[in-house]
Amino acid sequence: MPNLENLKKQAKLILRWHRERHYPVAAQIRGLMPRFLNMPDSEILAANFKLSDAQEMIARQHGFDSWQALKAGLSTTSCKMKSSPSKATIVCAEPQLLVADIKRSCEFFCKKLGFSLVFSYGSPPYYAQVGRDMARLNLRCVEGPVFDSTVRNREELLSASMTVATADEIKLLFLEFQSAGVTFHQTLKKQPWGAKNFVVKDPDGNLLLFAGPAS
Repeated sequence: MPNLENLKKQAKLILRWHRERHYPVAAQIRGLMPRFLNMPDSEILAANFKLSDAQEMIARQHGFDSWQALKAGLSTTSCKMKSSPSKATIVCAEPQLLVADIKRSCEFFCKKLGFSLVFSYGSPPYYAQVGRDMARLNLRCVEGPVFDSTVRNREELLSASMTVATADEIKLLFLEFQSAGVTFHQTLKKQPWGAKNFVVKDPDGNLLLFAGPAS
């Protein structure tokens, strides 16, 4: 269950990014706030944006229409928790991609792949996280190539694998990325094991698999 204090900190961080005109946050605002839907990055960053707006963004990220609804939902969930769990549950996995330029990588994921910036850390930033729907990818800045690109491409060494629920969705996702001018290591393909998938290559050569059922 999300912690309210952490969510408050996330909202303040989004507000600070907006004030500092941090361009990747503009895509995140546009994706979550309907009134910014048709505005370019420059107009979003120049617009009046308050803490209440950032809190609304956090609420929408968690499936609520407003900050008040989010707080009420968290309160109700807290009341329903009767006992401590007897076994720990791993709720998600977050692949880490090694990149040469955090800003360039964030812009690629946000502008080309429809992700939103979750956070960026460091001055200049050397670590960041991007997310789309339930997927999260961590980006770690490193100097110089870590992998032999020839071996990676030949052996198709994946950096991350993400899935959608239906055959229609994997086709829609491929067409979305294709229209955005994304570089593919492998275009949409039906596999003998009953899946359809494609592989995207990011600016650092990381291979990202997107998969769904074939039918």
